[in-house]
Amino acid sequence: MKIHKVGIIMNGVTGRMGTNQHLLRSIVAIWKQGGVALNQNEYIMPEPLLVGRNLNKLKKLAELSGIDNITTDLDSALKDSSYQIYFDAQTTGRRYPSVSKAIEAGKHVYCEKPVGVSTEEALSLYKMCKEYGVKHGVVQDKLWLPGMLKLKRLIENDFFGKILSVRGEFGYWVFEGHTVPAQRPSWNYKKEEDGGIIVDMLCHWRYVLDNIFGKVKAVSCLGVTHIPERVDENGNPYRCTADDAAYATFELESGVIAHFNSSWTVRVRRDDLLTLQVDGTKGSAVAGLRHCYIQHYGNTPKPVWNPDIDQPINFYDNWSKVPEQEVHENAFKVQWELFLKHVVTDTPFQWDLLEGAKGIQLAEKGLESSDKRAWVKIPDLT
Repeated sequence: MKIHKVGIIMNGVTGRMGTNQHLLRSIVAIWKQGGVALNQNEYIMPEPLLVGRNLNKLKKLAELSGIDNITTDLDSALKDSSYQIYFDAQTTGRRYPSVSKAIEAGKHVYCEKPVGVSTEEALSLYKMCKEYGVKHGVVQDKLWLPGMLKLKRLIENDFFGKILSVRGEFGYWVFEGHTVPAQRPSWNYKKEEDGGIIVDMLCHWRYVLDNIFGKVKAVSCLGVTHIPERVDENGNPYRCTADDAAYATFELESGVIAHFNSSWTVRVRRDDLLTLQVDGTKGSAVAGLRHCYIQHYGNTPKPVWNPDIDQPINFYDNWSKVPEQEVHENAFKVQWELFLKHVVTDTPFQWDLLEGAKGIQLAEKGLESSDKRAWVKIPDLT
């Protein structure tokens, strides 16, 4: 049996997303399953090195994960030839200098989004990767969520006919911290620390729309700071300078109109924290993170507007749940396995740093649209 050992420098995995999704549910899960199978006799085995600025946090993470290979010295780690991949899940503002060092050290790079604080930064990293001949990728996890995969399968089978519109609802109530502790870090609400829901979520909506429904060609967005003051991790009140809600409409080259409400100031009365409703001439679907419900043209009720009586139709009755036709693994783990295969066997991997730059570009254009109160075109990135 042939084992391809791949050393991975994992920087910034002491944070919630880095710990849960990338380390425990991806790399540790791959480790426990015996690696990534290339065939019956060949596997890829990740060998992670956990990097961070806080040694105590790293020690706790080592106990939690069973990985005792830790360091606070990123520069030394980058000099070690036994590590081929550098992964970055730090806060956005720290990403560019660290990823740049990794590229210059000849490491393949895999990054959380946003790849940088600006399109210019992200494109610079992409060009550096091309110059140094290293492989590169950006996390675009929502493409492997079961709900999104079911939508894509419906499109491939022409369930919708001509798709007319996509309506996305994302978010939940993030407590301000005055009475109930907040469940998101305070930097999310500080523009000076690269926070804001436009920067966070429009990067996601770019790759979801581009890969499933059609290339985004224009955006109209309004960002709002609904909650002016919150309380940070140390119990100190602070003024919110970044948007906590975004109301965005996207025009796609396919002719589809998409509208996404993204908010940390909304209470949930829907199937999931993220739902997408897709309406077409032949049918509609509503997908959450894992489940998907469909209504065909033949099952569509014919309501009549009459506000003087109770609605006689239960509009949930005519929807059917898409059955579970296959087993879906953790979305982050699926993309990690694809990137590891890309590094070891050179299999195609289309979710590169240029795709990451497109996400930041849409976020920047969304902010521009909000400032101007106008539609903004999305030019091609070359």
